[in-house]
Amino acid sequence: MPKRADFLRANSGLRAPMPGFVLLARDRNDQDQSIRLGLTVTKKIGNAVVRNRMRRRFRALAQSLMPELGRPGHDYVLIGRAGGIERDFDNLEQELRKALRKLSR
Repeated sequence: MPKRADFLRANSGLRAPMPGFVLLARDRNDQDQSIRLGLTVTKKIGNAVVRNRMRRRFRALAQSLMPELGRPGHDYVLIGRAGGIERDFDNLEQELRKALRKLSR
């Protein structure tokens, strides 16, 4: 998602907190059926190397799961949590599956 306003709008949507991240979802209510993703990893998580590693992990997860479990016309925001960088990639994948299913109801 390109603009800060999109992130702020997503914050008013549904929320699924998990141990490694928080997933926000919001229906855009427009004609565009694309799935948009935003990533947020703050300085509280660690230095630039740690934050970029976490973003790369989130992108890889989203590329594999969003086409299958994401809902068309929605914005999703993944917010990294402090424990997320130490979590196993498979655990993060299971948590993202669980969060997407929870928000799609």
